[in-house]
Amino acid sequence: MADDGSAQSAATWPMAKFSFRVKWEDNELIFQEVTGLGPGTQVAEVGNITLKKGICKGDAALWDSINQVKMNTIRRSTVLISLLDETNAVVMSWSLLNAFPTKMTGADMKPDTNEAAIEVMELAHDGVTLIK
Repeated sequence: MADDGSAQSAATWPMAKFSFRVKWEDNELIFQEVTGLGPGTQVAEVGNITLKKGICKGDAALWDSINQVKMNTIRRSTVLISLLDETNAVVMSWSLLNAFPTKMTGADMKPDTNEAAIEVMELAHDGVTLIK
């Protein structure tokens, strides 16, 4: 009888990425995309983490964070990034050590498209730890 794959456990299939919850200090935001997670290969330099999310009406948390950097009042803090499944349960998490925002990019304003408005933030940090 041919193996139809039904006997495989759910753990053998790659996880779908539904969204990412990012927590730092008093902020908790949901992002659609996170890039740059993983151990660095260079001793002296660690790459930045890039976070992307849709712009929601009245949501200024990212802008407030980057404005603190401009005013030299930002504190480095631990940031927890969690991959969420379809039920919003945490599948796995990554912890960023001494993270702070370094760059903010607003949405491209092109009225001839019907794409979602996306904002991007980069976080610098001193290291990434995988939390299983």
